[in-house]
This record gives sequence, C-alpha cells and structure tokens, in this order.
Amino acid sequence: MPLRKFMDVIYRVLVVDDYEPWRSYLRGVLQATVKWKIVGEAEDGPDAIQKAEALKPDLILLDVGLPTLSGIKVAERILATNPTQCILFISEHRALAEGALATGAHGYIVKSDAGLELFPAMEAVVKGQRFVGSSVTVPGDTRSAHVGPHEVGFYGR
Repeated sequence: MPLRKFMDVIYRVLVVDDYEPWRSYLRGVLQATVKWKIVGEAEDGPDAIQKAEALKPDLILLDVGLPTLSGIKVAERILATNPTQCILFISEHRALAEGALATGAHGYIVKSDAGLELFPAMEAVVKGQRFVGSSVTVPGDTRSAHVGPHEVGFYGR
C-alpha cells in the first residue's frame, strides 16, 4: 500500500492589539502550532487596516480597545472592503461584544478565557461559524459553536 502524504492547512493570522505582552503571549501560543502562522502584528487601528489589506490574512485576531481607532471601527472598515474576512475579537470588554459582532465579525472571546477558548474559536471562525465565548452574553445567541462549562454528575451504586 503506497504512503500518502497529507498537507495540513496553514492559516495566516494577523494579530491586532496595543498591549505588547498580550501580542507576545499570542505569538508564543501560535508559534507552538503548525496550523497557525502569524504573518503580521499591528498596535493601532490604521496600521491594522493597512496590514489587513496588504497581508490578506486568513484570520484577524482583533482587540476592541485600540488607540486612534477602535477595534469595532477597524472591523467595519476591513469588512466594508473585504466582507469575507474572518475576524475574531479577543478583548476583556465583555459589554462591547454585541457591537463588535454587529460589524459582521464571526467571533468574540474574553482574553482571560483564551487558554480554553482561543483555538476552538479560531477553528470555528475560519470555517465561517460564529463563536461567542462562555463569558460573553449576546442577545439571541444560540451558542452553536461554543465551549462552555460542562456538567458532570456522580452517582452512587
């Protein structure tokens, strides 16, 4: 039987956050994988828009609280010129999730939940699915692609 060689899909990621320690964390987490490759980083809104256009990443990890131009405005501008761009918001601003998702972005997770939710959220978003993190409440959310608490029951015999 001949050996078949399978190529894994590698997704190109643009990281947009003004906080260098967070970008460094994401850099380390994503560099430890084969599937996700950071092709660029941006610290503010205008730089993010320029790099999204120039680099054409498969996925943008985007913070809401950016200097100069908010992440929500950045998403609106990027999606106005490229409506199929995959955007996952990662922020500590839980209250802004509804507005962020209204831009057309497919996902929103809270930074403090990234250890559990980052990769499932990224997977869902690049597949065109919506992902709303377990710490985020959005009206009408059905949690179709969602990682949340799991209930376990223990019963005696």
